[in-house]
Order: sequence, then structure tokens, then C-alpha cells
Amino acid sequence: MCLGIPGKIVEVYEINGTRMGKVNFDGIVKEICLSFVPEAEVDDYTIVHVGFGITKVDEESAHETLALMKEMGVLEAELDATVALAEEEAIATGEERK
Repeated sequence: MCLGIPGKIVEVYEINGTRMGKVNFDGIVKEICLSFVPEAEVDDYTIVHVGFGITKVDEESAHETLALMKEMGVLEAELDATVALAEEEAIATGEERK
């Protein structure tokens, strides 16, 4: 599963001409490409999908979505690439999720 996850932008910078940033997902900070959301700045929230910020979202919606994702037990799996890859492999091979 690859969900769009809301996160708070905590830093914005450029690497080799590409707009990048650090985004906080309820305590987990990841480096994200922000090229698709040039209007997003520090303290804004963005929906992140496969390492790219794809749209801005308001803070209330971001918190609601994060809470639901935690309640469903999918937040950590989506943010941990090794867990997500293992789940995708299990689905592809027809194995049951543990």
C-alpha cells in the first residue's frame, strides 16, 4: 500500500537545483522532494506520496488523517520502507500478513 501521508515541513533547502525539505510525520522525520509544492514553506503541512510533497493541506486535516492512520495501524508501516516492501512482497506472493 502506498498512501499519501500528511506531514509538517520543518526545513526547506535545495540540493542540486531541486527543492527539498525535512518533513515531520508525527515524530518521524524524512527528507522529501518539495518541487511539486513550491508554495509550501516551513510550518506548512503537505501530503507526501512516495517521497514527494504533492499538495498543501491545512493543519487540522493533517492531524485528523494522522490520527486515523495511527488508529488503523498503517502509519508506521507506510513510513518504514522495509516494512512497506515486506508487505507489498507478501501481497504479491499471496502470503498472509503477520
